[in-house]
Amino acid sequence: MRTITGGRRALGTALAVALAGIVALAGCTQKNPDAAAGGGGGEDRVTVAFVPKLQGIPYFEAMNTGGRQAAQDLGIEWIYRGGTTADPGAQTDIVNSLIQQRVDVLVVAPNDPDSMAPVLQEAKDAGIHVMTSDTDAPGSVREAFVNQATAEGVGTALTDSLMTAMGGSGKYAIVSCGQTAANLNSWIEVQRKVTAEKYPGAQIVDVVYAGEDEAQSVAMAKDLMNAHPDLTGLVGECTASAPGVAKAVTEAGKVGQVFTVGLGTPQSMKQYLDNGSSSAAILWDVEQLGYLTAWAGKQLASGTPFQATNKVNDSLTAVQWTESDKTLLLGDPLQITKDNVDRYNY
Repeated sequence: MRTITGGRRALGTALAVALAGIVALAGCTQKNPDAAAGGGGGEDRVTVAFVPKLQGIPYFEAMNTGGRQAAQDLGIEWIYRGGTTADPGAQTDIVNSLIQQRVDVLVVAPNDPDSMAPVLQEAKDAGIHVMTSDTDAPGSVREAFVNQATAEGVGTALTDSLMTAMGGSGKYAIVSCGQTAANLNSWIEVQRKVTAEKYPGAQIVDVVYAGEDEAQSVAMAKDLMNAHPDLTGLVGECTASAPGVAKAVTEAGKVGQVFTVGLGTPQSMKQYLDNGSSSAAILWDVEQLGYLTAWAGKQLASGTPFQATNKVNDSLTAVQWTESDKTLLLGDPLQITKDNVDRYNY
């Protein structure tokens, strides 16, 4: 009896150990189904999670491409998880799930900076490093903001490009996206200032908000042209409305009469740059913005302080860090035209 009882105990112990191993393996396998390839799933890897305004549009997909490349180069784990609409509530739910997942670094491009601020506080309280990228939440506890370009640089470039096409005068309107997006609103303020100070013969007649919805941008741009028959310019303030306003001008048969510029990704703007409905797209290297975001996350997680000037990779050799507002600046905006649009494959 002793032998049989001992054997049963040994067998039970072995089965328990085996079962625990299976459960642990399953837990590791399910740890992060959204992790980028190349980041790996090792427990000792830094995990940087990026929550865009929404997933599925070329702009944020290009940021994800850059983040994935950084994950491979830097040996970190990169998570990219956003909603299908630019909804602040849905974005908050995603952020909360990542807090529960205990990522090392949480990066958000907030749709609504004010409503996101308390959620970022919760992340910090949970011991997670907090950042913003592309869009800031300046009143929050974020430790760094990865800024694509200064508001002054973007707003001035948009205004100057449009005024060049319009001959320096005339009426124009802006089709923006999220009404609470801090970056878009800061650019619009600069456009108002530059227009008033530098182009006294020009006037902004309206600003409307289409969300991150290209079809809605098209409809709103057409409504603006109907409401203002003497309108000669339109600005698409984000990567959904930039092609939207150009498409509206094309469909209205007003190419050469109503000029457009916008914050558009190169390949989404190519057909409109080619047909003349858009004069220029003002942007930056979006993939490098994603790369810089992942790199900054690793720096925070490892406790490595940012320098006044940082070499991130061979393309980003002089990224500036401003301690006073805790901002990493990608660089100056780019002007994309029909002549250089094919240099960018996103």
